[in-house]
This record gives sequence, structure tokens and C-alpha cells, in this order.
Amino acid sequence: MILQISTVLAWLAIPVTLLAVIDDWVLRPRRRLAAAPGQATDPPFIRAIYLAAPVVIIGAIVRVVISEQLDFPLVLVLVLAASAFVWIIDRLFLARTRERAASQSGGAAIPVPVTVDYARSLLPVAALVLVLRAFIFEPFRIPSDSMMPTLQEGDFLVVNKFAYGLRWPVLNRKFLDIGEPQRGDVVVFRFPPNPAINFIKRVVGLPGDTVRVRDDQLIINGVPVPLVDNGRYNDGCYFNMHLATEQLGTHRHQTLACHTANPQLRVEGKVASCKRAMEFSYQCDDAIPTGQPDYNDTSYDRVIPPGKYLMIGDNRDNSDDGRSWGYVPEDHLVGRASRIWLNLPLGRSGWPDWTRFGKRIE
Repeated sequence: MILQISTVLAWLAIPVTLLAVIDDWVLRPRRRLAAAPGQATDPPFIRAIYLAAPVVIIGAIVRVVISEQLDFPLVLVLVLAASAFVWIIDRLFLARTRERAASQSGGAAIPVPVTVDYARSLLPVAALVLVLRAFIFEPFRIPSDSMMPTLQEGDFLVVNKFAYGLRWPVLNRKFLDIGEPQRGDVVVFRFPPNPAINFIKRVVGLPGDTVRVRDDQLIINGVPVPLVDNGRYNDGCYFNMHLATEQLGTHRHQTLACHTANPQLRVEGKVASCKRAMEFSYQCDDAIPTGQPDYNDTSYDRVIPPGKYLMIGDNRDNSDDGRSWGYVPEDHLVGRASRIWLNLPLGRSGWPDWTRFGKRIE
């Protein structure tokens, strides 16, 4: 519902804002001059436009925030450019016009147009947000279950943008090399098949590594990654899954898996115990016929090319990752996920899990 409403408001934002700007810059000053020395009254339709403008702009901002395919740095650059353009136009033309109009009306001050006032206020804010988001930290919302149990749908993360070097916004070109991904890092990156979408996975393979997955266990450069069995995992939506602790580089974290050759873990139909909006559940039956490989295993060693990384989700049997679409180039890296700053599981209970606030991501 929120997505549909914000989408409609985002489409209305363009014509409503354009009408408000035209009236604010051209028509409203004329009304004020014609009514001087009295007070001018805006027509009902224009009053409605001015009342609607903040609402549709907020709706557009919400749509940008929840969008999974919108280039937010590009939006910030455009907002910054538009604010600077309005400020320059005002300094060069509109301010002089107001001064002449004031002198013609006996010295009565002509108010600054609302849009110009907004642009003045927005310019430093947009510049600050762009710098912070492009070079220091960026928020990211977990949209799926692929990193369970480490990360859950509804987690909002702080992404360290300078961990792997600084890049120019929009262009995504590195101009300062600071560091490289380490094995086990949880990384946000631009999805190689569709760079407009940001994905989050764990770095499993570095350039030059050979990686294989066998029975949901990673084998890196011929050495099995240590796994400690933690029993079964059930949360009302996932049933009978294997929960294990994995030591990957310096990172110690948990994984979910199901040892089965059957890829259809997903069972259609609402389950009463699942407090989420999804109309299905995931049920592990641990049935591997003799001689068949485990689902999502790789049947050969993957040699990772230079400048690329293999990313795999912690939810080993419910993750769209590098096992199916390949490697992530270095220039697609966005940053390292460091902490959870907010948990708002609208698709689950709807109530925040306060224990996840400020949690460090291993």
C-alpha cells in the first residue's frame, strides 16, 4: 500500500511542483504588485497546488527511499544541481526584478518566492547528504532472506563507503584506494546483471581463489571451511533447517542450509505459525538420493578471475548469488556493511526488534 501511494505521489510531484514554480516566480509577484499596497489573494486552485506540493514531494522522497532500482546518488546530484540553478537564477534575475518592483510600489518589500527560499535551504543540506552518502556512510535496507540468519528482512544497515576506496558519485570510479574486500566481509554491491539494483552478500572468494560448495560447505583452495552444527532452525516460516556456525576469515557467523537434492524447499500456502505477509514457507526434508549432489552445490572448482569476487548468501539454499550469475567486478562494490541501525520488519511482526539495534555485522 505504501509503495502504491508513494508511486502515485511521485508522479504527481512533477506537474504540481512545476505549476507551483511558475506561479511563485511569475504570477504571484504580479498579483502582489496589482494589489499593492493591499494584500494579494491566491486563487483557490493555486492554494490547493501550494498545499499539495509538500505532500507530493514527501511521497516522492519515500518512493526514492524504498526503491530498489533507483540511483539515489544520481537523485541527490540532480537535487543539488536544481537547487544551485534556482539560487543562481534568483541572484542574477529574480532578485533584481524584486528590487525594481519594490521601488515602483513605493518601497514595499517583495517577498522571496517560496521555491527560491526552499532552494536556498536545500542546497547545503543536499550537498552535505551527497558527501556523507557518497564518501562516508550509506543506509541500506535488507529486502530478502538471502542473508539469514545474520541479517533479516527489515534490517536497516550502515554501509561503510570508504572501506574499499572512495569513488565519484554516479560515475562510480575510484579516485582514492584505501582497502580491498577481505574474505568473510558482508558487502553491498551493484548486481552485475542489473547494476541499477544493489545486492548484499558475503565475500567467499577472492581473486585467484578456487571455490567449491559441497553439502552446503565451502571448500576454498582445497580446504573445507570449518562448520559447527548448531542444530535445527525453526522460526514459523522456515522449518527444520540446518543452523551452523561458520568461520570465514576473521568472521564468525551463522548459516542456514538444507541437505537435499530437491530445489523446491518453498511450499506454497499460508502457514498459521508464519507471522509474515508471504503466502509460502520453507520446509527442509533432508532427502538426498544416493549419487545425487546437494541442491546449490557446485560441481567444479571455480577459479576467480583477477579483479573479481565470488559472493554467496548465508542462507545457502535460498540465495540468488554468484553460484548462478557469476562474479562481482571490483568497480561494482558499494561498501562494507558494518552495523544494523534500525529494525523495522513490516513483513514480519511489524514491531521493531530492539535487540538488533546497533548490532555489529559479523
